[in-house]
Amino acid sequence: MAPSRGPQPISRDLHVEYKGHKGAVNVARYAKGAAKYVLTGGQDRTIRLWNANSGTEIKTFAAHGYEVLSITVAHDNAKFGSSGGDRSVFVWDVATGMTTRRLGGHMTKVQTVEFNEDASVIASGLGSHDSTVRLWDLRAQSRQPIQTLEEARDTVQTLYVGQTYIIAGSVDGHVRTYDLRKGQLRSDFIGHPVTSVVPTQDSTTYLVTTLDNHIRLMDMATGKMLNDFSGHTNESYRCRACFGYGEASVLCGDEKGFVWDWDLLDAKIIPPNPPPKAHHKVITWTEHHPTDPNELLTCSGDGTAKIWKTSSPDPSE
Repeated sequence: MAPSRGPQPISRDLHVEYKGHKGAVNVARYAKGAAKYVLTGGQDRTIRLWNANSGTEIKTFAAHGYEVLSITVAHDNAKFGSSGGDRSVFVWDVATGMTTRRLGGHMTKVQTVEFNEDASVIASGLGSHDSTVRLWDLRAQSRQPIQTLEEARDTVQTLYVGQTYIIAGSVDGHVRTYDLRKGQLRSDFIGHPVTSVVPTQDSTTYLVTTLDNHIRLMDMATGKMLNDFSGHTNESYRCRACFGYGEASVLCGDEKGFVWDWDLLDAKIIPPNPPPKAHHKVITWTEHHPTDPNELLTCSGDGTAKIWKTSSPDPSE
């Protein structure tokens, strides 16, 4: 194996800019599989489906009465879930553009929703007046949650639903991992409001974003911090971080409109530092394409969502 020469410069070019929303775009998610399509949700109460290659809008989903804060896409792309200020979870049929379920009873806005692997269960994370995680069985006729997790002491901003576990990140500074097989809870105190949690594919570590200008890589089993990524500005808004392609890097947009890259192993910023400005306002969501090593999705408070094509020198050269 050739010795590492450290982080190599990344060149990022704008591929597509989508301007269909009126107001801030809070969330952007790739469709599953080849990810040729993107769903975005915004302050204008709509969810938009658009082509990731051309930026052409395909469909608008309009049933929310308040801003959309979260979107989760089913494994087969046939349905998706959404939430926001309505205090309800919406489940949509993509083909018809209609809601098939609305799961209410929440006491405050629903900050985040996430499907399980086969989209038979959807989880919702709630705001400060409720601060629970609720699980809903979409195969059942009942509109009542099948389980409620009540350990959080402040807004649940982020969820991940794995095959055997659920991760919930809260503004109370904790990341809570619920082992569904053993019925056990592990709580990692990060010490700052948690706004996003993304585990690695092998579920051994997770990436946690907090409102102290830091992103941390944590050991899932022990709760030990393995690495700390900083240099960006993130103190007030949910700026979702993610892993780069192959989980070799960490990516996050910040409150000044920059997208930062770090090497996963040594936590060094990948040049240029600082990076070029990608948006005019806070970048609320960053998501790497699931299969294309050179594609990245961002959305922002400036009302746009953008697809970026990246390139970096061949490390073998």
